Amino acid sequence: MSSGEWKNKIYFGDNLRVLREHIPDESVDLIYLDPPFKSDATYNVLFKEYNGTPSAAQITAFEDTWHWGEESESAYHEIVTRGPKRVADLVQALRNFLGTNDMMAYLTMMAIRLVEIHRVLKPTGTVYLHCDPTASHYLKILMDAVFGPGKFVNDIVWQRINAKGHSFTRFPSNHDNILRYAKSGKWVWNPQYVGHSPEYIQKFYRYVEPETGRRYSLADLTSPNKNRPNLTYEFLGVTRVWRWTKEKMQEAYKKGLIVQSAPGKVPRLKRYLDEQEGTSVGDTWTDIKPIQSHAKERLPYPTQKPEALLERIIRASSNEGDLVLDPFCGCGTTIVVAERLQRRWIGIDITHIAITLMKHRLAAFGSSLSPYEVIGLPQDLASARALLNEPDGRYQFQMWALGLVDARPAQDTKKGADAGIDGYIYFFDDESGKPKKIVVQVKSGHVSVAQIRDLKGVMEREKAVIGCFITLEEPTRPMKEEALSAGFYEPAFLGGKYPRLQILTISELLAGKKLEFPRVAEATFQKAKPQRKRTVIEQPLISDRG
Repeated sequence: MSSGEWKNKIYFGDNLRVLREHIPDESVDLIYLDPPFKSDATYNVLFKEYNGTPSAAQITAFEDTWHWGEESESAYHEIVTRGPKRVADLVQALRNFLGTNDMMAYLTMMAIRLVEIHRVLKPTGTVYLHCDPTASHYLKILMDAVFGPGKFVNDIVWQRINAKGHSFTRFPSNHDNILRYAKSGKWVWNPQYVGHSPEYIQKFYRYVEPETGRRYSLADLTSPNKNRPNLTYEFLGVTRVWRWTKEKMQEAYKKGLIVQSAPGKVPRLKRYLDEQEGTSVGDTWTDIKPIQSHAKERLPYPTQKPEALLERIIRASSNEGDLVLDPFCGCGTTIVVAERLQRRWIGIDITHIAITLMKHRLAAFGSSLSPYEVIGLPQDLASARALLNEPDGRYQFQMWALGLVDARPAQDTKKGADAGIDGYIYFFDDESGKPKKIVVQVKSGHVSVAQIRDLKGVMEREKAVIGCFITLEEPTRPMKEEALSAGFYEPAFLGGKYPRLQILTISELLAGKKLEFPRVAEATFQKAKPQRKRTVIEQPLISDRG
């Protein structure tokens, strides 16, 4: 498909299936993945709900990848019998070494997906695998098997936090690993730089132009090659073998770029600080901090990665118009940054809560947002009902239905009573700076007028100006009458009137009906900061390891 016809994509579902069925061979320029790793007290739990508890949907989705069982055995058999020989040999060796335990189940899950990731990556493409030291050594040899030992490029150390607390048995852990591999010996590469430290500037750029305030250093103008008769001449009373021709030296002198501190002293070249690229970024990243509680970009998603981290990766290994893929997309940081940097993108996730959050973050681009589509969600009543038959079906249905109205999940409903609230929406309709609240209930089974009366009570208790009742089944006449009796919400600042209690069926929402409320500056989840696309000049460099 040509770039002119392209639509960015969010896929809901197992990324192994999506990769195999929807992503063509050698079609992706850059892949970033931060896969979930199971966990008991020793390991890293990467996926949680907004209230910090483990996600029931994700636990269900990844249960077989965390424990050795039928799914792991099946994946192992497929790799050994149908996978690339290097990968098959390694996976067998790992099983002989590790046995059939949680780590082996995880590595088997990763192996079968990494083979597909290698397939979809372009010959000039790069993959960044984000992991922690618990499994990074196993993943590195697995990547060696999939991509080839010569395709390793970097093992990036990202220092997430400063070492805190006391440890009586070991040094505190404070970093992640990001393994970078290339598909071939050539890859897209845009060098990245950071500003010089204040200490470096004071030491090496200690001169300041009085008339401009610009800092500069003085650089050597002589040539290291002394056998250059054509560059040997007198300049400002000094004879040397110079780096430049006499004409170029004279031109630079007229522009004020050459300084002679005193007659007879060797002239030197001004190098302005503001014209330098800065310090090259190495493979130890200490300048990108994790998202703090007060950060503007923070969302209630515990494993959210800072946009600066993905911006560095995407800028370094892709150019405008390139295709970026994140097969474990989570809250969508990769696709948000890719959109802002004018890349094409594909995100994949297996939970409805993640899909809803991605859609919300993308909405912050407003009218500048590139066209995109969400694939794999229920599109009709039959597929909506089928969702109830999946593991943990009612919870999955609820998360999906909340996404239809862009509502924030109230809590993990598996952890106890929901207090009559499944989701919230916040919006602003005046200049007070205080958001108004909408409470949302989702019902996938039998409904009655008693539930509408209960929601009216919840609205009063929560001081919500509007209540939304989403139902799979058709509402009864008494339910509609009870909802109408709640009256209307009439915002003083904007005018207009909106039903205070609205019943929306799944069939109506699928047909395009919207929840009615003042849509000025919604604050679902948390008010997302407005996003602005950046136009940058990037030179597509190709690195050759040979």
